[in-house]
Amino acid sequence: MSEPLSQIWVYLSASPLAALTLTLAAYQLGFFLYRRAGFHPLVNPVLVAVLLIGAVLLVSGTAYPVYFDGAKFVHFLLGPATVALAIPLYRQFARVRRSALAIGVSLLAGSLTAALSALAVASLLGASRQTLASLAPKSATAPVAMGIAEPLGGLPSLTAVLVILTGILGAALGPLVLDLARIRDWRARGFAIGTAAHGIGTSRALLVNETAGAFSGLAMGLNAIATALLVPLVWRLIFG
Repeated sequence: MSEPLSQIWVYLSASPLAALTLTLAAYQLGFFLYRRAGFHPLVNPVLVAVLLIGAVLLVSGTAYPVYFDGAKFVHFLLGPATVALAIPLYRQFARVRRSALAIGVSLLAGSLTAALSALAVASLLGASRQTLASLAPKSATAPVAMGIAEPLGGLPSLTAVLVILTGILGAALGPLVLDLARIRDWRARGFAIGTAAHGIGTSRALLVNETAGAFSGLAMGLNAIATALLVPLVWRLIFG
């Protein structure tokens, strides 16, 4: 009992269970607030969890590598979770097959728009070439985006941050933009969210509608391939 609280925290933070518990508790609190807010897109549970975890790490003085070392199990589960997206896609396969042409056109347009709009806006704001390379693949899932950015001269760590921010903003604001555009078809809504906001957007789409979730998961996978093919080509055409 006489041991200072700070020393107790140092002991707890050294345990992998502390980071894992913090991650799960932050997300559960975020999801509780999300549900209480009527699943409002601005109260995104991932955004809430990131802010809570960041605040705890900042206040406690815990380095991010120390936190991540304990939260690796959650990171590992991203793989099985991504594979599990095939289940709703399988259930909606008949609709996917009927929409093949629209999917192809939408994928090409969405992937190019995501990269070109980011490069255009960042260039107008005076971003460096390294920042542009880090930003271009932001709408692909993180491992793919980081693999694309590094050969172009970007910083993989910066790309990872930009990918997460893109996913959070896409999940939070995407439904509002689609509502303003009066897009009601769940297939179109899901595919748009998955193309722009990868896994974080897909998790949001799955909560709202199974069809939207299936098409969002499909878009996330296809856009990773399209981005890997198109972004290096666009980069060479623009920057030589």
